[in-house]
Amino acid sequence: MLDGSSVSPNVTNQSSPITIWPISLANPNDSDFESCINNDTEVINSFRFITNGLLINLVGLLGVLGNIISMIILSRPQMRSSINYLLIGLARIDTVLIVTSMLLFGLPGIYPYSSYMFNYYYVVYPHITPVVFPLATVAQTASVYLTLVVSLERFVAVCHPLRAKSLCTYGRARIYVIAIIAFSAAYNLPRLWEAAIQKEWSSVHNETVYCPQSTPFRDDPAYRAIYIHWLYLICMYLLPFGMLAVLNASIYRQVLRANKERQRLSRHQKREIGLATMLLGVVVVFFICNILPLVINIIETFELRIRFDLIYLIHTSNLLVTINSSVNFLIYVIFGEKFKSRNGGSIGFRTAEGSFRNLPNRTSTRPYKSCVATPCVYYSTHRPAKETQTVPAV
Repeated sequence: MLDGSSVSPNVTNQSSPITIWPISLANPNDSDFESCINNDTEVINSFRFITNGLLINLVGLLGVLGNIISMIILSRPQMRSSINYLLIGLARIDTVLIVTSMLLFGLPGIYPYSSYMFNYYYVVYPHITPVVFPLATVAQTASVYLTLVVSLERFVAVCHPLRAKSLCTYGRARIYVIAIIAFSAAYNLPRLWEAAIQKEWSSVHNETVYCPQSTPFRDDPAYRAIYIHWLYLICMYLLPFGMLAVLNASIYRQVLRANKERQRLSRHQKREIGLATMLLGVVVVFFICNILPLVINIIETFELRIRFDLIYLIHTSNLLVTINSSVNFLIYVIFGEKFKSRNGGSIGFRTAEGSFRNLPNRTSTRPYKSCVATPCVYYSTHRPAKETQTVPAV
C-alpha cells in the first residue's frame, strides 16, 4: 500500500538508486495493490511504441534542435527587441517541455513493446518522475501564459501602436518572463507531493523493479476535484483560450483592414501584416493541437463514460503536445523574412516546408501518464514611422 512515507532503513539499504523521494514496498495482499509489471495489451503497447517510443522521441529531438537554432538567431544584437526576448523565453520553455515529454512519455514507451531499455523503464524513469513531472507542469504553465503575453504584446503593437513605445520594451519583457516563471512555479508547487515510488520484487525478471505511483495527497478526492480538475480546466484552458481568441480576433480584423488598403502600405507595414498572418496561423495550430487534451480533461473532470480505452487518447494527446512545442522554428523560417535571411546566411537553411506549431496538458489520473501542453504565439512589433522606434522583426 502506498502511504507516501519514508521507508525503513532495511528497505532503503538494499541496492537501490539513491533517492530523496519516499519509496514504498508494495504488498500484493493490499486491496489497492497495483503491480509495477506492465500488463497492457499488445495492441496498447504497440500503439504506445509508435506514438511515444518513436514519434515523440523523433519529433522531440528535431524540436530541441530547432529551438536551439531559434535561440541563437534571436539572441543576436541586431535582433534585439521585446518580442524576440519573449520568443527566446518561449523557446527555452518549449525545450524544457520537450525534454520532459521525452523523459516521461517517449523513452518509457520503448520497453513495453520492444523489451529494450529495461533499466530505464523500471529503475531510472520511476526515480526521476517525482521531479520531472512537477518541472513539466511548471514549464507547461509558463508556456501557456508566456504565449498569452506574446499575443497581448502583439495586440498592443498592432491595434494600439502609439502605446507600444512605453509598453513593449525590452526591460518590460524581462519582467514579464520572470513574473510568469515565478507564478508558474508557485501554482504548481503542490505537484511536488503528487508522485512517489513503488518498489516490488518481480519473479518474472528475478529482480527488484520500481514504478511511479500517486500519493494519498494526490488521491484525495477534494484535491483532485478542486486543484487537478477544476483549477486546471479554468487556469490552463478556459482562461487562456478565451483571451487568446479575443486578442487574435482583434488582430485578424486589423489584418483585414490593412489588406484592403494594401496598395498604400509601406514595405515595413506589409511585413508587419505578413507577420500578423503568421501569428494567426500559429494560434490556429495551437488550438488544433490542444483540442484533444481539452477533451480528455473534460472527460476526467466530469467523469464521462466513453466506449473505448482512454489511454489511446492520452498517448495521441502527448504526441500532439510534443509536436506543438517543436515546430516554432519551421514557422519562423517560413514566415519570418529577417529570421529566414539570418538563418540562411549563417546556418544554411533557406526554405522549409510544413506548418506546425507549439504547447502540454495533464490528462491522465497518474502523473507519469499526464500529457503536457503549451501554446506559442508569435508576431512582430508594429511601430509607426517617426512615432516609435523601429524594432527588429523576426
